[in-house]
Amino acid sequence: MGIRLSRDKAWEELSRAHTGILTSLKADGTPITLPIWFVALDRRVYFSAPARTGKVARLRRNARCCFLVESGTYWREMKAVLVTGQALEVGDGEARRRARQALDAKYDAFRIKHADMPDPTRATYEREEPVMFGIVSDERILTWLSGTHAFIAWADYRPGDRSGFLSSIPLSAFKHG
Repeated sequence: MGIRLSRDKAWEELSRAHTGILTSLKADGTPITLPIWFVALDRRVYFSAPARTGKVARLRRNARCCFLVESGTYWREMKAVLVTGQALEVGDGEARRRARQALDAKYDAFRIKHADMPDPTRATYEREEPVMFGIVSDERILTWLSGTHAFIAWADYRPGDRSGFLSSIPLSAFKHG
């Protein structure tokens, strides 16, 4: 059993994360999940994408999406925040300007110059102005936080020690099928 984060803590986790995972839907309902760079501002998740990409086409057709950030290497460190909602295009204006500034500040050190991109990639990014989206979250945000306090039985677990890691869990605890 995990422990829920408060809504404020969930938005803090979103703000701290480097890369998020966006899931949008194809016309036939098939989910497509991709990593994206983003910023969390004013309780919205903002990201941009080249205008002529599948991601933009999918979100223009159906704005419903989900967005996930997670962190932690060891079980006791794992955290996740899942936002479901609608990715709406952000027109020109103050919100777009602030989101663009925040994205640039967060990711400029990680970007490569367009000249260093492969030709097809560079052409995609230089073709036209990127589309900015803001995810307006549903009322409820799903969070998960593990930790040594969450499962007392595993409180003495030590990194690298795999002895007995799953041996105390009966096979019947796992769903089959």
